Amino acid sequence: MISRRNIRVKVMQTLYAYNTSLDTDKPLDPQKTLKQHFNQTRSLVTYIIFFLTEVARYAEKDAYKKSHKYVPTEKDLNVNTKLAGSNLLWQILDLNDVKIAFKNEKPEQVTDEELVKKIYIQLTASQQYAHYINIHQQNLQEDRKIFEYIFNDLMLDNEIFISHIEEVFSNWNDDGDMIAQSTAAFIRKPQSLNFHQIISTDKELFAINLLKTVVDKEDYLLSLIKPKLKNWDSERIALLDMVLMKMGVCEFLYFDTIPPKVTINEYIDLAKDYSTAQSGHFVNGILDNIHKELVQDGKLKKKDFRKA
Repeated sequence: MISRRNIRVKVMQTLYAYNTSLDTDKPLDPQKTLKQHFNQTRSLVTYIIFFLTEVARYAEKDAYKKSHKYVPTEKDLNVNTKLAGSNLLWQILDLNDVKIAFKNEKPEQVTDEELVKKIYIQLTASQQYAHYINIHQQNLQEDRKIFEYIFNDLMLDNEIFISHIEEVFSNWNDDGDMIAQSTAAFIRKPQSLNFHQIISTDKELFAINLLKTVVDKEDYLLSLIKPKLKNWDSERIALLDMVLMKMGVCEFLYFDTIPPKVTINEYIDLAKDYSTAQSGHFVNGILDNIHKELVQDGKLKKKDFRKA
């Protein structure tokens, strides 16, 4: 589920936090910190799935509350609970991976139940919901459509929901697009998401090796970067820019199946998105300069990634 870009972001954040902590009494353990970043992704996707199922299940709560009014009306006694009994919902809730994820992550502890209720009320007032409940037979395709509507239109397109997520999960801005894609795929095929292995083995190895190599080769990486800074004082360069440049040079030298052009473009984008307005241009210039020198000196040993 986690992409190479997200891996680079998490390694970048880990290195930034690690470098900042070196001046404190308790420097961070980089490997442990990186693992925490991946765990945050698992917690976030678990919560998104849990919240979605809670909206669907609210029909039962709504029916129960209305039927137990002191003087319930006929309408109160006939709340439609089709969504709460839908095949898709119970496919999701019956998955062993989902049960374990809900048990371990305990998403109910941070759930905004009032927001669940508000979104359910918006749902029941929609034309999409009216269409759904008027289909008398269970239909998995229609289940998917209503779940997609809840997720895309009532959750992702809801400023209050996004504010709630941002408040609870600091990694939403980093992982949001990836989580949205994974959840959309999960709605179409609930077995598609492996909560236990949120990152594939090869990508996890890439993340660990990238982090470890930047830390271990710190002095050598700096020996290549500092001469290219010219009139720049290396002590005054944004720490994040320095972290990105070290990661980029590290990929040039020690990750022989990643094309240099891919590396440069990735770190330009990260500099633009996470650092200063000038950082993209600055990081581009330094990495491009170092790349040319490594090629000229015969120090760049790259393999064809398609044959690797």
